[in-house]
Amino acid sequence: MRILMLGGDGMLGHQVFLELRGRHDARVTLRQPLEAYSASGIFSPGNAFAGIDVRGRDSLNAVFERFRPQAVVNAIGIIKQRPESEDAIVSLEVNSLLPHRLAVACRAAGAQLVQLSTDCVFSGDRGRYREEDRTDPTDLYGRTKLLGEVSGEGAITLRTSMIGLGLNRKTSLIDWFLAQKGRITGFRGALFSAFTTISASRTAAHISG
Repeated sequence: MRILMLGGDGMLGHQVFLELRGRHDARVTLRQPLEAYSASGIFSPGNAFAGIDVRGRDSLNAVFERFRPQAVVNAIGIIKQRPESEDAIVSLEVNSLLPHRLAVACRAAGAQLVQLSTDCVFSGDRGRYREEDRTDPTDLYGRTKLLGEVSGEGAITLRTSMIGLGLNRKTSLIDWFLAQKGRITGFRGALFSAFTTISASRTAAHISG
């Protein structure tokens, strides 16, 4: 099965790609030139489309035409740790509009779409949320990700919370912990029922393939 992984340089995206490439004919999109990821040993000219700007339709359309995916997994997102997260226009383009553009493209190509969302569509004030609970995001990230959730024929959205190691940008919580020296100030009474990125990637790979 031909599966296209969008956002392969992210904390979850590179793990999903590692799961997919052993089972399917998988390709991945990357934001930067291929040389920027050489240390990872994961990507090559044969499995990656590098330097892809998903805000421009032409580059993504070219990837679809060249690879003709049967399934697409979208892990691209403007997360809070990135400088662009304060830019509402960029966040809306990537977190909100892109998934719906992908849904249209996938329907036209007869491909399935797995869209990865976040628990940040809930404020966290109440806790112990169920899937059917009403969403109440309070920040730009949560609101834009909620707008980007897709459903319908051939499309599914996975809301999840994860913990794991980043690839290049080192913006994950674990990366932050590992970089600290000495005592760390934290919280008491906080409940966090997250997947590891390895577990989440296996779930996403299973659904897509």
